[in-house]
Amino acid sequence: MDIQQLKQKFIERYGESKDAIRVFHSPGRVNLIGEHIDYNGGYVLPAALEFGTTLIIRERQDDKLQLASTNMEYEGLLEIATIGKAKTGEWTDYPVGVMVELQAKGVNVTRGYDFLYHGEIPNGAGLSSSASLEVLTGFAIQALEGIENIDTVQLALLSQKAENEFVGVNCGIMDQFAVANGAEDHAILLMCDTLEYKKVPFRTGAYKLIIGNTNKRRGLVDSAYNERRSQCEQALAILKEQRPELGYLAQLTPEQFAEHEGHITDEKVRQRARHVVEENARVLTSVEALSNNDLETFGQLMNASHESLRDLYEVSCEELDVMVEEARRIPGTLGARMTGAGFGGCTVSLVHEDDAERFVKEVGAAYESRTGLKGEFYVCGVGDGVKELKEAK
Repeated sequence: MDIQQLKQKFIERYGESKDAIRVFHSPGRVNLIGEHIDYNGGYVLPAALEFGTTLIIRERQDDKLQLASTNMEYEGLLEIATIGKAKTGEWTDYPVGVMVELQAKGVNVTRGYDFLYHGEIPNGAGLSSSASLEVLTGFAIQALEGIENIDTVQLALLSQKAENEFVGVNCGIMDQFAVANGAEDHAILLMCDTLEYKKVPFRTGAYKLIIGNTNKRRGLVDSAYNERRSQCEQALAILKEQRPELGYLAQLTPEQFAEHEGHITDEKVRQRARHVVEENARVLTSVEALSNNDLETFGQLMNASHESLRDLYEVSCEELDVMVEEARRIPGTLGARMTGAGFGGCTVSLVHEDDAERFVKEVGAAYESRTGLKGEFYVCGVGDGVKELKEAK
């Protein structure tokens, strides 16, 4: 749906007004490499996608806030004075939570607004639909309330806090950070603990990212996540006896880990730690490869990341493995891996644009034949972070 169609839907829902309609957009995100190492002191390398969430918004002449979505039946209606007084358990808790956090930072909602959201990100696919919604709301309200030079790092932090505290989902910072700070043709090298970051050139040229949604329901993520964290903590405690200065597993180089790994007698614990150390090294090598525009090396690192997540960290599943295997059969695929927490969700592949159509057709057919599930595919490039679409006025 293009902007003019969305504006028409907005007017059909809310009526005509002399007040200006404004349009904002925030992307989804994909983590290119660096999985399950954020909580172990490692770097992640996410990128903003070209598709995401669009918000059509207009001031009202009263104190009411009306929230609607083209994707969801539920609509929210509240008054400024009641922001944050009650949760509904509906999608509207995400934007309302952001308003709560904005007010806590001294950015008050001073007038009513009509909101119409349109999401292109499939819910539950691991492409950050909730972060996109949060960051979009926070950016738009600040812009409408007259704040110039919006601090996108702080916007990411308050969006994360809204999800943690108001919605009640204990997410990390990566999703909101990538959505708020993304840049076209760049990935973001991010240390989640310190928010130290830099934008890394990601000039894909004739190559496209293809996100493959397995449509496998994730059943084991929470329990597996807690178990993996515990195993990493066990490994760290053992390694600290050899290197007392060690704060996180990812501070070790692969060479340093090889020197000390014999002290970890539990094979599973040792494998989890090896994944963390080697995956962090892969992220840093990826940055070097991308800085040299070496997409082939980057693709090989993506492949190695998947194999480590499958064999050492054991957070893949049959559906992810099948989709990755089939992706790699396509001649124009440089690399393919699972992305996100695992046990379902999405894969990300780097594929030559001439092979993209074949990829979607053949990988889709083979995946459905082998798993009985119908995958979905999104061919895209790397886009900007949250912004107002000025030309759409």
